[in-house]
Amino acid sequence: MYDTAIYIGRFEPVHSGHIALLQHALAQANNVVVVLGSAWQPRSPKNPFTWQERAEMLRQALPTTDQARVQCVAVRDYYNEARWVASVRQEVAARVPAGARIALVGHFKDASSNYLRSFPGWALLDVPRHGTVDATAIRDAYFGAGSGAVLAALAPLADQMPATTLAQLHRFAQSKDYLLLQQEWQMLRQYRAAWASAPYAPVFVTVDALLCCQQHVLLIRRGHAPGVGQLALPGGFLEPRDTLWQSCLRELAEETHCHVPEDTLRAALRQVSVFDHPDRSQRGRTLTHTHYFDLGAQPLPTVQAGDDAAQVQWVPMNQLAALEAEFFEDHFHMLDHFLGLTSSLPTAPL
Repeated sequence: MYDTAIYIGRFEPVHSGHIALLQHALAQANNVVVVLGSAWQPRSPKNPFTWQERAEMLRQALPTTDQARVQCVAVRDYYNEARWVASVRQEVAARVPAGARIALVGHFKDASSNYLRSFPGWALLDVPRHGTVDATAIRDAYFGAGSGAVLAALAPLADQMPATTLAQLHRFAQSKDYLLLQQEWQMLRQYRAAWASAPYAPVFVTVDALLCCQQHVLLIRRGHAPGVGQLALPGGFLEPRDTLWQSCLRELAEETHCHVPEDTLRAALRQVSVFDHPDRSQRGRTLTHTHYFDLGAQPLPTVQAGDDAAQVQWVPMNQLAALEAEFFEDHFHMLDHFLGLTSSLPTAPL
């Protein structure tokens, strides 16, 4: 018997396989800490539910006596495995006494489960798969449902979900958020279908511009799906005849009409970093090259939204952390990489 079992997942949404693993963890330990990944992300077809909603899904699926033995804690994705592992360990250490016997409960589904090997010192309990469905199949049925036909679309999968999850999915389907996510799911499906016949899955190359001035950051609100209305850095796809530098300056000018001379931008360039996490974009494998500029104490350049941007604004750096859940894909974490936004943010146990 272990003192504490750790169970890590996204639970988007909770299904019977998740509950089977959680019950195994409860049978092996006095207490369980559930680490809810993808926390503070904006709603998307891949992450439709907040971490609080997912924690409630888990709790509702358990008997009352077991609920008292389960503690949920939220962890950001970071899109950086070393930082993510350190964050998980920190959250566990804050809730488990020193010297406690800790087990990590999980199932090796595919390559995405390799994170289970990243916690030496914790006993790894590899549990066989329960059931035949996964959360991706549930989300595809859910967002692929016709108007007013959510329950019918989920019917073939209903026996592999707790009744409480099914009820929560039905309630959420009545919301405006569901309709927006359904539209985005359809757009992404069409997007991927356009290159489905390629001999190899394509790797997309993009550029982004992080422009700072007077402790402000230049951000856009996206005008089109995916991520319509979400905050993002100005950027876009690499053009066939552009260098990365040329594409970065072109996208900055097209989306913000920020016409800072090229020589000024070249002098203000502080760093170029590549962000290449395999899961950073739902559109497919996308590598972006983010150019970090700092204009220092110069006057804030005049800007105006254009091209794919619905809005453009200078945002004070000290307000960025509070906007985390509004950022498209991993753009908040790109800002965090350069500006250290999460170093002092509190955690959120439930």
